[in-house]
Amino acid sequence: MSHRIERINQLIRKEISELLQREVRDPRLSGLISVTAVETAADLRFTKVFVSHLAGSEHKEELLRTLNAAARFFRGELGKVLELRYVPEIAFYWDDSIERGDQLSRLIDQANKSDAHIAG
Repeated sequence: MSHRIERINQLIRKEISELLQREVRDPRLSGLISVTAVETAADLRFTKVFVSHLAGSEHKEELLRTLNAAARFFRGELGKVLELRYVPEIAFYWDDSIERGDQLSRLIDQANKSDAHIAG
């Protein structure tokens, strides 16, 4: 990935995170929504924004539907900040890496307990 795309990804992540915290008033987007990653295409036409929520994935479909419905708002706000000729289209995706990490951690703990029980 080019250094330029990397910088753009970081800027988009920062700006969308700040918009979610300060500007968005939709109650469906309340709580701690984390922008975990941003992937922008090399041609700068499309950006994938990966999000997670502190409450987990129980409301992920509604959250993603709401965020994707507001994608034009986010794109417009990014256009005010990004110094690009073309502001990329935005699509939001669920990032389940936190849940996978938690599940893996629990499995490791369970295996360690089993090993301790067998050794002891």
